[in-house]
Amino acid sequence: MPVAPINTTPADNPLLRTDLSTPHQTPPFSELHIEHFAPALDELMAQAQAEVERIAAQSEAPSFDNTLRALEESTLQLDQCTALLFNLNECNTNTDLQQLTETYAPLLERFELSTFTNEQLFERVHQLHDHAATDLDEEQQRLLHKYYSRFERSGIGLRGEERQEFIANAEELAALSQQFNRNVLNDTNAFTLHITDEAALSGLPTDARTTAADEARKRGLDGWLLTLDFPCYNAVLTYADNRPLREQMWRAYNSRGNHPGQHNNDTIAKRIAHLRQQQATLLGRETYVHYVLENRMATTPMQLSDFYTRLLAAAMPAARRELQCIEAFAQADGLSTPLQRWDFAYYAERHKQQHFHFDTEELRPYFQLDKVREGIFTLYRERYGMHFTPAPDIELYHPDASAYEVMCDGRFLGVLYLDMHPRASKRGGAWMTEFRMQYHDGEHDVRPFIQVVCNFTKPTADHDALLSFGEVETFMHEMGHAVHGLLSQVRYPSLSCTNVERDFVEMPSQLMENWCTEPSFLQTFACHYKNGSPLPTDLIDKIIESRNYLAGWYFVRQLSLGLIDLAFHTAPPADDISCATFEQQHTMELLPMVEGCCTSTSFTHIFAGGYAAGYYSYKWAEVLEADLFEHIKAQGLDNKECAHHFRDKVLSRGGSRPAADLFRDFMGRDPDPDALLRRCGLTSEQQHDA
Repeated sequence: MPVAPINTTPADNPLLRTDLSTPHQTPPFSELHIEHFAPALDELMAQAQAEVERIAAQSEAPSFDNTLRALEESTLQLDQCTALLFNLNECNTNTDLQQLTETYAPLLERFELSTFTNEQLFERVHQLHDHAATDLDEEQQRLLHKYYSRFERSGIGLRGEERQEFIANAEELAALSQQFNRNVLNDTNAFTLHITDEAALSGLPTDARTTAADEARKRGLDGWLLTLDFPCYNAVLTYADNRPLREQMWRAYNSRGNHPGQHNNDTIAKRIAHLRQQQATLLGRETYVHYVLENRMATTPMQLSDFYTRLLAAAMPAARRELQCIEAFAQADGLSTPLQRWDFAYYAERHKQQHFHFDTEELRPYFQLDKVREGIFTLYRERYGMHFTPAPDIELYHPDASAYEVMCDGRFLGVLYLDMHPRASKRGGAWMTEFRMQYHDGEHDVRPFIQVVCNFTKPTADHDALLSFGEVETFMHEMGHAVHGLLSQVRYPSLSCTNVERDFVEMPSQLMENWCTEPSFLQTFACHYKNGSPLPTDLIDKIIESRNYLAGWYFVRQLSLGLIDLAFHTAPPADDISCATFEQQHTMELLPMVEGCCTSTSFTHIFAGGYAAGYYSYKWAEVLEADLFEHIKAQGLDNKECAHHFRDKVLSRGGSRPAADLFRDFMGRDPDPDALLRRCGLTSEQQHDA
């Protein structure tokens, strides 16, 4: 995105135009300059504020159309401009964009709170809520409930200094989350390790070495350059024989945001947690966890506690046995000191290879990115009738990205943007988001613009990008989110796409990961990048045979992250306690803690990503999808009627109905809590047999 100063007026600011000539009104990225954003945001906030005040002050009695529908429409253009700003800041940022985002995040928060603390406006919503209305259909009732809740949760009941404190806290939180994210990205980019002796890279797969050599060459260096981009980091931790190298990389990755200097997140994380607790207290909630769970499937801390107790009781014995097994293997292999965190992945992989006679790197030549993508597209075509067609006329925000038009039964569903590889301007991880939500404007079904961003292994000079099996699973996961958004068929943007309960939103994405261990799916696309030979059946058998390897260990690891999240949002640490110390007090980790390292200072999910007091959602949703997949598989993976039933009853409904109702509508019953344990081999009967 250009940053040179330009002169712009509302007439030529593309962010203010509603008559874009681009395909499907997609963003004209080539015309966007960073200088367009501030005037556009100022103008659009002013317009939206005026519209909100008009809605609040109108003399007509409140109705759904003149109040709720009008409110939904009042911020449509502002929301799209904001989505552009924040999404670009995550996937194609620079210093100017980071500063702009940190400036406008609190201003946008202030605008939202001014809407949801407007007394006149709330009175209208209150009247609708009190008399609702036999004349409102289910989706309208759902939207009414959501708005009423937003007013209450935004401090409409507060007065005087308490309301001002609530607003000031919210603005500070908005700015701090952006700063937290920036610090993690900057710390990730700040670390490089230049290697000139190839012997130091012993054990590292050829592709990882090639990528490191390419990285060094790009920077004018000989040898190899290691970075904290996840494909590089993960390859070193899993395969490098050089233990000091593994330790150096592990410490660098796990100390991001946790050292003195301008990128320090220790104070920021604690401040965020305290501000959230203050917000909950001001609203009369015991803790921030209580506040968050009011709009979740898990509605109370007690229900969540029971959930954790049940899963930990099942997984912890298995995790301890697995750790003992890896420790014994490492000792037999010559490790003379206690197993450390930078050792576990390395010895676990070697033990897996010995036990299953299988190296997951054997799979990589069969997972060429283009073929994986086409396999996923084919799966969705066969299940839901979706067609993904390259759209070269749709503008992109970066040369690494690509765009696709998505159709279903001759109907345009939306645009999908894919952005697959790491770069310095992109934060780590993988995610799905929207540049535009789906909704109905009264005349037209406005279709969404969905973005999937990943950080997969890069192509090399010798071949296209070859993915690890874990990256294939990640691609499937994020495409599950994307299709959830693309299939949305509701009327109001606040209920569309993935605007569902946070502990339900991961269900469609985690559900799709199951296909990665299904031979019928793998055989449709997995072939060797050199000669086109299909993925051998013995390797498919190994994938299936090893899928529950260390299931207890990884189960406990995920639950442990959730416990850290809940600890920060139940009783935040005192100012004189470091995040690392606080983490040690609340973790379930089974390996020794490491001085100077912790997860919390780079835990963007909870401090910058919307999962605060909700990281448990991954496991909660996994219980749901394990039950669903068990049912779907019993019906037959090629059963079109079952697939279309799921598409129409769940995926297309967005948040227009409570998640529990969507589940019951498809399954005909409540979730079976043992389905996940059965899949992972962690029921008491399975562990006894093992």
